[in-house]
Amino acid sequence: MGEHKVNKIQTHERAAFIRQLLDDVKALEIMLEKELFEKGITRIGAEQEFCLVNDDFRPSYQSGPILEDINDPHFTTELARYNLEINLDPIELKGDCFAQVHQQLDGLLSKAHQSAQKFDNKVLLTGILPTITKHELEFDYMTPNPRYWALNDMMRQVRGTDFQLHIKGVDELSTMHDSVLFEACCTSFQLHLQIDPRDFVASYNWAQAISGPILSMATNSPLLLGKELWSESRIALFQQSIDTRSTSFALNTKEPRVAFGMDWSEGSPADIFKNDIARHTILLSSQLEEDSLAMLERGEIPKLRALNLHNGTIYRWNRACYGVGGGKPHLRIENRYIPSGPSTVDEMANFVFWVGLMVNRPKAFDDMKTAMDFRDAKDNFIKAARRGKSTELIWNGSSLPASQLVIQKLLPIAYQGLEKLNIDRNNIEYYLSIIEQRANGTTGSRWLIENYRNIKEKHNQDYALLAVSCSSYENQQTGTPVHQWPEAPSDQKTSAPKLVRHIMQTRLLTVNENDLADLATKVMQWKNVHHIPVENNKGELAGLLTWTHMQTYQNSENKDAVVKDIMVATPITVAPDDDLVDAIEIMKEKEIGCLPVVLGQQLIGIITKNDIVSF
Repeated sequence: MGEHKVNKIQTHERAAFIRQLLDDVKALEIMLEKELFEKGITRIGAEQEFCLVNDDFRPSYQSGPILEDINDPHFTTELARYNLEINLDPIELKGDCFAQVHQQLDGLLSKAHQSAQKFDNKVLLTGILPTITKHELEFDYMTPNPRYWALNDMMRQVRGTDFQLHIKGVDELSTMHDSVLFEACCTSFQLHLQIDPRDFVASYNWAQAISGPILSMATNSPLLLGKELWSESRIALFQQSIDTRSTSFALNTKEPRVAFGMDWSEGSPADIFKNDIARHTILLSSQLEEDSLAMLERGEIPKLRALNLHNGTIYRWNRACYGVGGGKPHLRIENRYIPSGPSTVDEMANFVFWVGLMVNRPKAFDDMKTAMDFRDAKDNFIKAARRGKSTELIWNGSSLPASQLVIQKLLPIAYQGLEKLNIDRNNIEYYLSIIEQRANGTTGSRWLIENYRNIKEKHNQDYALLAVSCSSYENQQTGTPVHQWPEAPSDQKTSAPKLVRHIMQTRLLTVNENDLADLATKVMQWKNVHHIPVENNKGELAGLLTWTHMQTYQNSENKDAVVKDIMVATPITVAPDDDLVDAIEIMKEKEIGCLPVVLGQQLIGIITKNDIVSF
């Protein structure tokens, strides 16, 4: 997440910070002009975000004490208390570098596992944790770090309203939220590749062009809040969760802070940074003593802290990054669209595939404007996020199935690129063969969906979400890639539900209090339901109809009655986070067959006797 000692930008600070930002841009241009950047070496790096879950495979609250116990500078906090991040060491792109990265990754994750176990927690690699509910998106779960609170406050201030999510896949998710914590649902494996400044813009455009095909093979995030959405739902979720654009009647074309881009990049690397400054409001500031221009005059290399701070609040799926290592400046491209998991083997295969393509760009794609329409590259990316490897992508003006494009055209490019760099042959064969087998077999998102559906046929939604999370964890421990994972057992051992929200039904049949009673009774007969909640015109719970009310009404002579004439006007209700045992006791004591579940006055679910039979 970058610089942690930050503030919400105040009026009196704004001018000073903007001056530092402009000086940093000028310093970057000077360093490019004088060719001060490191040459003759290429390094790779990665960041591993991961989820912490308790023994029930539900989101943890323990990232703080676990991080303290780990006590390793490779680890850092993330936005939510159930996430942490590992920053792997940069390593030169040569020989068995990928095996070394893989070894360090597994070692650090093992270290995290050991500390997590002390707190009855586990480490899980997943693009979106299936068991997250809206409860874990409340402010109590935000990591107590000034950067996160400042970012949340400024984004809400710029937006002017709560954040709105609307994602449509097999299911549809439409909800409002009062913080940026939906971003915390997104867990990624971020890849870094150092690029020669003289080739940076062409490489950046090539990175954009290959994003769709690579993503189509790497999807691992199909579930959010129990909804089947996109193959890689992170793409839509991340953009909408921190979208600072306000909705109005004006047809503006402002770019979101999470974006693929609007056109191919041109000019110098500095122009990419300038474009982001021009297009995006400055959200955060920090007390920075560095004078980048003065440092250059003294022969020192500045870290460009103001530029990096602003750049860190703009989340391009391919992001240009500036850094300093060993006293030498460098530029790199950060790939942000690869999800965490399903296993470290899968993640490393994605890494090797991306690097192999990046280092062997065909000459036909040096001038991207003449090689490919930007809108096709962007369309490929969105289609890949929606449908994964089952989609068709545009390449060289032709439409090809994603698997065919990857196997026939892109994998050979990656093989050749890595061979030219004398990367260990066994590494190349091992990791790229996983991409090929995944293209012909199963991706992470497909494994999750197929097993979730199978388990849900026999159990409720909460059980199915717990079961696929548990099975994912167990498969990750074997170190095998996802295309080799067995089917998740439908009788997977999971914890008993503890809260009302764990078993409540959310796909509800409701009637309006002003509907004819005849309509309500017919609906109950047609759908064979014994309880139906009643809402008012504001969508608030107004009452409850039961089978008994329906029978009483049918035996009466008042055939013009409306629902509010026969409903229970003040039904007993529970909240989603009420203890399930208490809710069951209420049903037994009051001898009632259901309990509407409300949040405030809004109806969000219902539990019935049928839901608790197996409890």
